[in-house]
Amino acid sequence: MSIRYAIDLAGSYVVAVVSATAILIPLRGHTSVGFAEKNTPTVAVLIVLGTISVAVGGVLSLAPSLRWFTAGREPNQQQREAAMKLVGRQSVLLFSAWGLAGAILMLLNRNGGAALLLPILLGVLLGGPAAAGTGMLLAQRTLRPIMGAATLGSEPRLLVPGVFARLVLLWFLCSAVPIGVIATLVVLRSHGWLIQKSASLEVPVLVVSLAALVLGLPTMILTSRSISDPLGEVVDAMAEVEHGRIGTYVGAYERSQIGRLQTGFNRMVAGLAERDRLRDLFGRHVGADVAHRAIEEGASLSGDVVEAAVLFIDLVGSTQLAESRPPQEVAEVLNDFFRIVVDAVDEHHGLINKFAGDAALAVFGAPLRTSQPASAALATARALATQLRRLPVDFGIGVSAGRVFAGNIGAENRYEYTVIGDAVNEAARLADLAKTADRRILCSAAAIDRADDAERAQWAECYSTVLRGRSEATQVSAPAGSTTTRPSAPQ
Repeated sequence: MSIRYAIDLAGSYVVAVVSATAILIPLRGHTSVGFAEKNTPTVAVLIVLGTISVAVGGVLSLAPSLRWFTAGREPNQQQREAAMKLVGRQSVLLFSAWGLAGAILMLLNRNGGAALLLPILLGVLLGGPAAAGTGMLLAQRTLRPIMGAATLGSEPRLLVPGVFARLVLLWFLCSAVPIGVIATLVVLRSHGWLIQKSASLEVPVLVVSLAALVLGLPTMILTSRSISDPLGEVVDAMAEVEHGRIGTYVGAYERSQIGRLQTGFNRMVAGLAERDRLRDLFGRHVGADVAHRAIEEGASLSGDVVEAAVLFIDLVGSTQLAESRPPQEVAEVLNDFFRIVVDAVDEHHGLINKFAGDAALAVFGAPLRTSQPASAALATARALATQLRRLPVDFGIGVSAGRVFAGNIGAENRYEYTVIGDAVNEAARLADLAKTADRRILCSAAAIDRADDAERAQWAECYSTVLRGRSEATQVSAPAGSTTTRPSAPQ
């Protein structure tokens, strides 16, 4: 990177030499015949020394920033400030080298009069800005990674021309300046100032035109790159974000339309990351699949009476488990229990509405409507009965179905999404009753009646009983093949 930066500054100085030559060569022979003979060795030495000095000075200026950048360290405030001043220091360096060379050349030709000193002064005045401007365009690609790392998380501070100003500057350098030089030559000759009226302008005009042609293409390329490169970074970063890499950002250090675009992109990505974090939190509460579908389909959580199925699962003997095992082991068992419940409910597109101690309430058909909520709840119960056998716990599962209110309950600034209805109470009572059943699963006739034929075939009617807290009998079913005796319902 140091070598590339040195080449950038050296190239900027050489471009300035060519720009100044475009002024001096057309006037050579009209102002002082002996200028080339006397100054060619001096000019050559000044060009070599100036090129070497700006290259070495640029490397020394870049070295402190390059050390923390190549090491991958985060810069401190002082290092950030130093990196932000790189462009300003390189401009001062190019101006100083060019001005010093021009001053030496004018000092050596101080006896040549205005006819000689004026063209040299014009070359200095044109070459200095050309060197600084070209240096900014050439070095920006090299400095962009460092500047981006130095300004990460802060607002751009580097004042550079905007897109419109760069295009106007491109027109000025490639069109206005050459045409202005040619027009100046014509005016000078017509009045006999510096150029004799009898002098021919064919060679000067040809030199200026060639200089404009030679300098115009690289100037246009550099200016175009100063716009297209940062835009390309934004486009590439957008592709990264599209593929899920939300942590992508682009360096933004210049205060222009491009800098505002880059900072706007970074803010947008930060907003997307925040939205994903909120979606993840939402998914942890309602289930990833339910959250994803709710966001895509815009499901309302305000509240409504819907047809749903309810699954209630409760552990047996959790108090004794806590007494007989270490707390860490109890926590691991409960985590395994809830993980199995969550995975099974998610697989059948249900909602874990709440965890209450060692029990869980799952809802199917709310907040997102499904075609067969009862079938999904019954299938989930059968799957849980098989998977939970691996754990050192006992349990009871109850399933019911019917119309319930599903929505937000609570105050305006603090509410909870829940389901309320007879089906919820019935599922909880069936879970208590199921703790003594063969397969530890019982369901109501309401759930069986609302299930599809395939799921209904997996269940067998067992008996009718009046559940605790209810006045009417409930027809109880259990998985087919299980030997379920009628227990005495708790009163």
